Amino acid sequence: MITGDLKHRVDKLWTDFWTGGITNPLTVIEQISFLMFARLLDITESRNEKRAARTGRPFKRIFVPSDDPEKDQRRLRWSQFRQLGADDMLPLVRDRVFPHFKTIVQMETAEGARQTSFREYFKDAQLMIQKPSLLVQAVNMIDDLPLSEGDVKGDLYEYLLSKLTTAGINGQFRTPRHVIRLMVEMLDPQPTETVADPACGTAGFLVEVMEYLLRTYSSPEGTYQKQVNGHTETIHTGDLLEKHWQHIRTGMFHGFDFDATMLRIAAMNLLLHGVDAPDIHYQDTLSNNFTERFPTKAADAFDVILANPPFKGSLDFEDVHPSLLRKVKTKKTELLFIALILRLLKNGGRCAVVVPDGVLFGASKAHQTLRKHLIDDNQLEAVISLPSGVFKPYAGVSTAILVFTKGGLTDRVFFYDVENDGFSLDDKRQPVEANDLPDALSQWRSWKNLPSHVGARAGAEGVTSSGTTPFADCTSKAFTVPVVEIAGNKYDLSINRYKEFVYEEERYDPPREIVARMKALEKEILGDMDELEGMLR
Repeated sequence: MITGDLKHRVDKLWTDFWTGGITNPLTVIEQISFLMFARLLDITESRNEKRAARTGRPFKRIFVPSDDPEKDQRRLRWSQFRQLGADDMLPLVRDRVFPHFKTIVQMETAEGARQTSFREYFKDAQLMIQKPSLLVQAVNMIDDLPLSEGDVKGDLYEYLLSKLTTAGINGQFRTPRHVIRLMVEMLDPQPTETVADPACGTAGFLVEVMEYLLRTYSSPEGTYQKQVNGHTETIHTGDLLEKHWQHIRTGMFHGFDFDATMLRIAAMNLLLHGVDAPDIHYQDTLSNNFTERFPTKAADAFDVILANPPFKGSLDFEDVHPSLLRKVKTKKTELLFIALILRLLKNGGRCAVVVPDGVLFGASKAHQTLRKHLIDDNQLEAVISLPSGVFKPYAGVSTAILVFTKGGLTDRVFFYDVENDGFSLDDKRQPVEANDLPDALSQWRSWKNLPSHVGARAGAEGVTSSGTTPFADCTSKAFTVPVVEIAGNKYDLSINRYKEFVYEEERYDPPREIVARMKALEKEILGDMDELEGMLR
């Protein structure tokens, strides 16, 4: 979340748009997003130039140079046109820069040039700013924003989205970056796999998978440090991904959403992270026509799914595909999305998904049926309980992360009680020292790496050399519960159902001793007051 001077600058930019005649909040967000994108393209081109100079590996240029001034795309770079006067800047940005957005999404493959799904979302992109002075104001303001630092562009978009009066009405809240990172690292996606998000929003999960691959597949020689605004940033080149780049850029990433603005941001975000041709589509994945429009993607299609689907909405039965209702007859989107994810995954495919706590313990027939299906017919691996403040200030709902694999057999379920995520759990969400997420990941990896985890089955649990069952201490933050116990509790998955709390007896001094000390203290205070009064005479 952005605060302070950065928030003030964004508010001023928003006001400039309104006073300049652009009063539709969605249009304001789109125009700011397009201009941010134009600057980020320039930043990306500069980074690619430096990386190519360092590694010797060629790259596909976003802005192709030419000796012909009319064809030289270097004029369309942010660093070039921002120096123009208002009367020259407006026609260049309107007539050259915005049309260029549509051309950079054409991929060169071995078979020749082909169009990517980006074209679908940029075909209507146009500059709505009519006043030259407003464009200059907007360009200057965006030029001052620290877009190259960390997750600032995501934070900026979240803040802009919060200005919409309808924001959050369908549960569309951006998942915090550190929670996304935990989920990605728990699943450990591989560069040969396909990854999807059926409610991708701004593609935060897909982008983090790309970042994870770069971190994981960079050699010491392909990792270097650079200074950014006074602090050191580690750059991962992903040099060990050489044989996988074609798949990563054109076949690995898939996303769906029914918000066109979100999809534009998702497309921009992925392109700027090196994914040239992700499979991004405008689609309600719960609806009837999903299987008709995308028959090869609607079932048994993906190796990995990461998602934080909307969990405030409800749908009419007529709008939902019958295959989902056969698994769980409900209008609740949080339950339908779990059934959808199980349909989308290949056998053996794995998922990490954020769900509201009600999914874990809801007593309705639909809730219990879904949990039974998840446990009896698949391998439910983990329930990571998150504190209720994770999504503040936009939502205070309590949530958890479910980790599961399609098919297989559930034997024991790993639970972890996250009490702190590194930020205050109030609306301010300021950084704090307490953070359970690194330990949650470490404990999860320890559990996954146990030989007993592979061979254990209900009624025949693996044990350590000392004869004890690993992670069986339910008083710890991390513990496991056998499936027979969960089934006996109507498949309840709430952590408090199984976690045991140790109460320490508090011992106090006898009341007579406490009263005696209070009287002695009062006597000492009265003595000091008498002494002070004597000094005033």
